[in-house]
Amino acid sequence: MKKIFFIGALLICFSITASSQVSKKSTRRLSSINHLFNGKNLNGWYTFLQKSGRDKDPQKVFSVINGMIHIGGEEWGCITTNKEFKNYRLVAEFKWGGKTYSPRISNARDCGILLHSQGADGGSQGIWMRSIECQVIEGGTGDFIVVGDSSDAFQLTTTVAKEKTDDSYVYQPGGDTMKFISDRVNWYARDAGWKDTIGFRGAHDIEKPMGEWNTMECIANGNELTVILNGAIVNHAFNVNPTSGHIQIQAEGAEILFRRVDLIPLPSK
Repeated sequence: MKKIFFIGALLICFSITASSQVSKKSTRRLSSINHLFNGKNLNGWYTFLQKSGRDKDPQKVFSVINGMIHIGGEEWGCITTNKEFKNYRLVAEFKWGGKTYSPRISNARDCGILLHSQGADGGSQGIWMRSIECQVIEGGTGDFIVVGDSSDAFQLTTTVAKEKTDDSYVYQPGGDTMKFISDRVNWYARDAGWKDTIGFRGAHDIEKPMGEWNTMECIANGNELTVILNGAIVNHAFNVNPTSGHIQIQAEGAEILFRRVDLIPLPSK
């Protein structure tokens, strides 16, 4: 317990410093903010669904309602940016809706933001491009998942604790350095008793409960990736490959809403 709080304190201090530095840099470039979501429609994105394919969405899994991106889970898939991006700070504000769908009706609400997405639509599991995922799931928001082909084409390196959580390594500043070409790296305080059940809440969760807004920042700076959730750094990786690509937001059986998806360019590292 003391170890978790100590790590948390270190990360919060690091978060304040890092966020301040990014804020100072990004403030000078406010005119360069790319509003990936314009509040009106999904211009700049296309849909891809596992069964329906590209730009075919008969069940309206993806729509804009009351100025928000509404993602249902009737069919698994994603929205994908038309453009590719490199060196940026992505700021997304999201909250969970109440609906869930088969096969995850009773499972933890699940989504994800996929960065540096490259290759064919559906290249991974017939649903998503291969990519580096910043996970959004109840109890595990901020995890990294390498959605690759088990080669060095998609990889990341980070520092991890010796003990695993939910059979996955856990990010720990100053821990053992480890390279990943597949699998997951849990955020630093993911609950050891995590269960894939709807509404799960961990003892040290930073994500807010269902129905409340969260702010998730994904900073892609050269070959580094940092995830900040509600103001606290929860995960960090380096030697990331690739370092550019499309951005995808998943539909995975749970209703979720996004009211902001902004991209602030960063100078080349």
